[in-house]
Amino acid sequence: MFRDKIKAWANGPVVPALYHALKGRFEVNVRHLVAGDSGTLDKEARDTVDGVLSFYGGKAAQWLSDLTHAERPWLEARGSLGPGEPGGSEITISAMVEYYESLKKKS
Repeated sequence: MFRDKIKAWANGPVVPALYHALKGRFEVNVRHLVAGDSGTLDKEARDTVDGVLSFYGGKAAQWLSDLTHAERPWLEARGSLGPGEPGGSEITISAMVEYYESLKKKS
């Protein structure tokens, strides 16, 4: 749904452009986001966004951080880097698709 790469930074998955646009903010809402138009999303994309927001939207920041640090795509992209070590490897779309599809099959 967006073209930017997702990087495996020390503190979790990051879209660098979004990070730089929101750096220093502790609360984010639509007016803080980079240009985009949710009206251009097709039904599948809208359903995906709605599902993600429904499941993850009410979760605490620490819960979300802990979750990302336990998920295979971030762990694999981090490779042998230790906790807190800087890194910038890409978390690939294929790694995310494979991992999250496997979760869907388990539920």
